[in-house]
Amino acid sequence: MTNVLVQDLRRVAEALQQLHGKPVVAASMRSDLRQVKIELADGLVIVVAADIDEDGRPKLEVDVVRRREDPIRQLEVRFDSI
Repeated sequence: MTNVLVQDLRRVAEALQQLHGKPVVAASMRSDLRQVKIELADGLVIVVAADIDEDGRPKLEVDVVRRREDPIRQLEVRFDSI
């Protein structure tokens, strides 16, 4: 078994703590078992991945993404040439 940095485990634990008590809509794992993606009903998506750093040591990465609440309306401005 390889050693993973405690800092990496803490980051993953903090991200997964956001899942507590929330309904999970979907969960999927890559076929090589190196990444898991969890989607929640409120739009939160958490991706946890295992990888190897430049020195050959294992590392865990976690990304937390929240869907934008309201689409922002854009103002169209046209500039007429002189």
